[in-house]
Amino acid sequence: MTAAAEESGREKLLHELRSALAADASPAALQRVLEMVLAEMSCPAGTIHVSDAESHILQLTAHRGIPDVVLEKVRTIPFGKGMAGIAVERREPVQVCNLQRDSSGVVQPGAKDTKMAGSVAVPMIAADVIRGALGVAKPVPYDFSDAECDLLMAAGALIAEHLSR
Repeated sequence: MTAAAEESGREKLLHELRSALAADASPAALQRVLEMVLAEMSCPAGTIHVSDAESHILQLTAHRGIPDVVLEKVRTIPFGKGMAGIAVERREPVQVCNLQRDSSGVVQPGAKDTKMAGSVAVPMIAADVIRGALGVAKPVPYDFSDAECDLLMAAGALIAEHLSR
């Protein structure tokens, strides 16, 4: 894919996300937005966690492809714990090429139960305020490119702006 085609695809997704969020203020909008991001990234699994700034806790708000055994473990995530919590703490993408073989300490033990491998979590930031985290995963080992992480950060910023309203 050419750089121009990649940029066009990026802008198209961001436009679609903006439109979806503007058209629907309900919590269901976040599920639709997650589905759009997952389709663009060719990922069967993902999450959106919304932050509670006072308690520094991320609350699971939308998800797809997350096994029930894992859902209970990721419903709430403290800032600084797991990939999503570390992404919001660092204010940057946190990724692992293979969740199944990671030994970095970033991946929580229950993450292996997802049966996913390549995974990335990005903070959702608007007006310099953390609003949550967006995460996507693939079932194969995978390193997300800088361009893919930038797209996820831009999508996260749109979601954060939506949550700020």
